[in-house]
Amino acid sequence: MPNSKKSANGGGSIRKKTVMKNGKEYTFWEGRVTVGIDPLTGRQKQKSVSGKIQKEVAQKLRQLTVDVDNGTYHEPCKMTVGEWLDIWLEQYLGSVKPMTIKNYKEHVKNHLKPALGNITLGALKIGAIQAFYNRLSNPGDDAPGLSAKTVKCIHGILHKALQQAISVGYLQTNPTEACTLPRIERKEIVPLEESDMGKFLKAIRGHRFEAVYLTTLFTGMRRGAVCGLTWDCVDLARRKIFINKQLQGIPGKPGEFRLISLKNNKGRTITIAKSLADVLEKYQANQNKAKEQAGELWQETGFVFTNEIGDHLSPSTVYHQFKKIAASIGLPEARLHDLRHSYAVASLRAGDDIKTVQSNLGHHTAAFTLDVYGHVTEEMKQESANRMDAFIKSVSSQ
Repeated sequence: MPNSKKSANGGGSIRKKTVMKNGKEYTFWEGRVTVGIDPLTGRQKQKSVSGKIQKEVAQKLRQLTVDVDNGTYHEPCKMTVGEWLDIWLEQYLGSVKPMTIKNYKEHVKNHLKPALGNITLGALKIGAIQAFYNRLSNPGDDAPGLSAKTVKCIHGILHKALQQAISVGYLQTNPTEACTLPRIERKEIVPLEESDMGKFLKAIRGHRFEAVYLTTLFTGMRRGAVCGLTWDCVDLARRKIFINKQLQGIPGKPGEFRLISLKNNKGRTITIAKSLADVLEKYQANQNKAKEQAGELWQETGFVFTNEIGDHLSPSTVYHQFKKIAASIGLPEARLHDLRHSYAVASLRAGDDIKTVQSNLGHHTAAFTLDVYGHVTEEMKQESANRMDAFIKSVSSQ
């Protein structure tokens, strides 16, 4: 019969137990304490702790009793990580953009649930999560690992889901907090060289998307923002464009689009060059002629850049047409997004201060802009030093 005694503070009992496992006899100490009342049955709910020696169990029991008395004890959640992720995706992403939700669901399905889905929330530990991140980065010699950016994205999804679990009372702490992530190596930006920019401008002359590409190149707007631009946000007289939305495909519905808020949910107004305003004014006049020719077929959508009957352009079509043009001038690796980089670099070289460039690009902070284009400003500083050196030499030689 097991030995039993009350714990020192009267908050539970400790007993010595002997059990048989695989033909061997094991002896250990077990402590039990009441942690609450089951609301359905009215019976006491007990929590047990165990250890090799009585003193160890007594210490655990005292801490558990203190937590119960202070109201800080939480019953470990028996819901699995996979079950909670499904609930979180379904009920707690109301303010998240559709495309972002689509990406979340793909990462949950392809990575998080296969690796961690069967673990209960209460049993999810830092070590298991860290080992999971490590496997994503280095899965083995026969398969490439995921990029550091993708691993960080997966971590972000799990972190947010577990934070919500804390808010609703399923967890006390977030085990992802202590994990380390692989370092993200920022890809080198590739703006168009001046000579390539000249070739590009010549190649798009007369193209049906000429105004689209000129607007992208000379405003730094992203593809979705350009395709989602509406005339009510364009003031040609004052040469102002208000950027407050973007066109994005609807997940699961190929060929269907919707207007959504910007990446950082903040609109911005930019002042455009007179030459670009002239291009848009001419484009608007041609669009009005197309409207007359289309007659009843014309769709009054309000978009700046449209097809022959007034509907918005497809961002993917704009991208693929750009790739064809870039390849035709010997730039097959160029991306449409490189036009945005080209605008930023040209602005800096033209003498625009970093705060103005940050505002025009819609970056959250000037520090981020400096981080992305810091090499350009360093080159400019070196060029300034070289000019000063030449001036000093010219003065000294007199």
